[in-house]
Amino acid sequence: MITFKKLITIAAITLSSSAMAAENYEPARTASGKPDLQGFWTNASLTTMQRSSNYAELGLTISLEQLGELTANHHQNVRQATDDNQVQGELPSGKDLGQGRGYNAFWVDPGSAFGYVKGEYRTSWITYPESGRIPYSDEGSRLRQENRAKFSGNDGPEGRALGERCIIGFGSTGGPPMNNVLYNNMYQIVQTDDYVMIMVEMAHDARIIPIDKDHRPDAWKPWLGDSVAHWDGDVLVVETRNLHPQQAPRNIAALSNEGVVVERFSRFSDEQILYEFEVRDPIFYTEAWSGEMAFNATDTQPYEYACHEGNYGLPGILAGARRLEMDEQ
Repeated sequence: MITFKKLITIAAITLSSSAMAAENYEPARTASGKPDLQGFWTNASLTTMQRSSNYAELGLTISLEQLGELTANHHQNVRQATDDNQVQGELPSGKDLGQGRGYNAFWVDPGSAFGYVKGEYRTSWITYPESGRIPYSDEGSRLRQENRAKFSGNDGPEGRALGERCIIGFGSTGGPPMNNVLYNNMYQIVQTDDYVMIMVEMAHDARIIPIDKDHRPDAWKPWLGDSVAHWDGDVLVVETRNLHPQQAPRNIAALSNEGVVVERFSRFSDEQILYEFEVRDPIFYTEAWSGEMAFNATDTQPYEYACHEGNYGLPGILAGARRLEMDEQ
């Protein structure tokens, strides 16, 4: 059993070794001399994009003295240990299987530790504003509310969530910026001199990003946006604009036609990619906001996410809506 004291000791060693690795680190390189970003990575974490009100007084970082207690008491870790008297990785037994408890501890994999970025444990991925919250403008909040009202009904499949319809992953896992959610937090990066491909485990989204190419015409608004990349020294910089109209207002970073997301990928160590992002949009936000996230190397490979729009849930939801309409007549 790992006690608070042991956890703090492990964290202190990790802090020291990680800082040293970052200072003296020389990344593996491709044949053309660029840092090699390829491999399997995960951003599973207790840290979330926006800072929870539970950590408002802490600010951005968690001290070693606070780390053990906050980790042990985090609702996800408590859930994994107690939910339905089951634990992660163990199937429910006997009569408990299939009793409507679906998303118990066995089925989720949110991560069990706070995000560790540049030698610090973080309460949020957002680093600016200092509140760790997205600075929506009044107009931005209104546009998001209008979109939710438009696309939240049961009249047809178009009213259901994009993740539910298996179009893109829920929770903005594909981004940009890419975000961690309840499960399926793995990514595969494949890199050539001309392209970088990021395969997102959730819904099997694939971002195929050209390097040193121009943006497509503004009329082109693909899912996950129009992204182009370039190298700034050893940092891969990706600029995205023109999200698909159905994604743009409900993405974790909602964007208007004037908005842009800039992502920066750099090798921090053999075990970690430092992922930085900035979101700029004069319509949705009162100011630009930015953050940092850790993508950690993993030996695990992602499962195929065989999601399809014809699953049992969607026909059942729409059939239920039609029955309600009949009952109202």
